[in-house]
Amino acid sequence: MSSRAEPFADVAAEPGSAKPDPILVVDDVHRQFGGLVAVDVAHLEVERGVITAFIGPNGAGKTTFFNLLTGFDEADSGTWRFDGTDVSSMAPYTIAQLGMVRTFQLTKSLGKMSVLDNMLLAAPDQRGESIFNALRVGTWRRQEAASKEQALELLERFKLSHMVDEYAATLSGGQRKLLEMARSLMVKPSLIMLDEPMAGVNPVLVESLLEHVEALRDDGVSVLFIEHDMDVIMGISDWIVVLGEGRIIAEGRPTDVAKNPVVIDAYLGTHFAEEAAKP
Repeated sequence: MSSRAEPFADVAAEPGSAKPDPILVVDDVHRQFGGLVAVDVAHLEVERGVITAFIGPNGAGKTTFFNLLTGFDEADSGTWRFDGTDVSSMAPYTIAQLGMVRTFQLTKSLGKMSVLDNMLLAAPDQRGESIFNALRVGTWRRQEAASKEQALELLERFKLSHMVDEYAATLSGGQRKLLEMARSLMVKPSLIMLDEPMAGVNPVLVESLLEHVEALRDDGVSVLFIEHDMDVIMGISDWIVVLGEGRIIAEGRPTDVAKNPVVIDAYLGTHFAEEAAKP
């Protein structure tokens, strides 16, 4: 596995640090449930074209933050801009159409539909969805053929081509993660947000998933992901953002985070720090 340090050569390893070319900029986002503050992020910039990891203890607000940014929950206050566009009040499907997509910790495949149909559902701007156009086969036949070709290419890339006609419910947990990642690429996103993509996946498929995440970055896609496996995070991430009690308590390269006393105390523990310090 490899990481890219070049974009962060002059970036300070501190919360809210400015990035050279941010694709996502977050300001003063707050979400509270009763007396519990789930998210309280003053400022965050996510660099374009790299792999950024979100880490923190359970209950730190990582998934809630993802939900807010992608329109699946509503913030009490704050704004965020994706590629220069304010998406703070947009619906999830609109944000996805702009090129900012996410996967879920619990996969959302439609079990009673085939793997291929799951893929085709994600194809954007389908002309045949209109009742009027549905009767005019010529308006959508070529587009549907192109979508099917794209879906089959992605399934081949994610080693699911042998499951094309199988019900999605027959896939293993790891295969469903692969399907969800492949399906998200149908909209050709510029930012993909992965919520614990390795959770519940057997070790054989973890390596495959990691290769796909790195391939996304190599293809120019920005990746923002939540993960708890520190070996995975340290091996694949270019930049790490650490949350604690809804706030960003640290940012930095993997080496910066591994030796940050605030992170060690709040999340990593001294044992991890000692292991990371070994040559």
